Amino acid sequence: MKKLIAFLLALTLLATLPLLAGCQKVDKELPIRIWTLNGTTGFGMAQLIDADTKGEAALNYEFTVETSAPNVQAALINGTADIAALPTNAASALYNKTEGGVVLLALNTRGVLYLVVNTAKVTAPTSLADLSGKTVYVPATNPTFITEALIDKAAVTNVTLDSTTYAEPAALRDAVASGLVDYAVLPEPMVTIATTKATQANQGVTLSAALDLTAEWDKHFTPGSLVQGCIVARKAFVEEHPNEIKQFLEEYEASINFVVENPANASEMIKTAGIFEQAPVAAKAIPKCNFCYIDGQEMKTAMETFLAAMPENSIGGALPAEDFYYGA
Repeated sequence: MKKLIAFLLALTLLATLPLLAGCQKVDKELPIRIWTLNGTTGFGMAQLIDADTKGEAALNYEFTVETSAPNVQAALINGTADIAALPTNAASALYNKTEGGVVLLALNTRGVLYLVVNTAKVTAPTSLADLSGKTVYVPATNPTFITEALIDKAAVTNVTLDSTTYAEPAALRDAVASGLVDYAVLPEPMVTIATTKATQANQGVTLSAALDLTAEWDKHFTPGSLVQGCIVARKAFVEEHPNEIKQFLEEYEASINFVVENPANASEMIKTAGIFEQAPVAAKAIPKCNFCYIDGQEMKTAMETFLAAMPENSIGGALPAEDFYYGA
């Protein structure tokens, strides 16, 4: 009988070991410095920032909201940031600049670009082909790279893309709202702001988001591969604190899901966190921003496809190697 009891106890212990191994302890006192950009890149962080402010987060987070992507990249390079939200092409460029010093944790935003047209003056295009012979104003860098890739892939000729006259999204937004520009590529929430301004001004400008560039991308490239925002971390931090990274990602995914499912509540959190000051605009824009949480192999596949479509100089000169992709 004693042998039977001992045998059963041994079996119980063996069955329990995997569960004990899965109980990974985290250091709740470790400061985890997270930097995010204002605007849509940071929207998904809002609920987690709110939870941290209320003392309800699982870890000891220190959040910084920045207006400049280069400043966020610099913080990762000099070690004053551990985790950061960035545009995808900037994340790739940073990987190359640091020779593998950063890791891609997850994708947080698919496409947020729309072709906005003043239908009081011109006919709204129904496809990219309708842009032949037109001048389209585009903000500099990432929106330009994406629009150029789409135009080339769709084999549309005789399109002039102007990314210098209104290089900043806010400047282009105001030009569109005032009727100075008939065709423009704008990201959300700039589309919502421009449309609201034009309506309130009531000066003969009627704006329409004629083409969703995410939908257009899916027609010409692998569907789901337009990914504009992501979350990265210093490789050294990931290696030193694997349990804290896993815990953070669980909370971050929940935060993104909250923002997607609760635009009204999330918009107030976004305003309070300093990510975007106009809560009503944020609430209207959230459903159009294609926020997501994608990790692992799906993340790697989408990111590689997207980066391969971008000019090499925009992604740091080369595609990142395998060690860029966390969990893949």
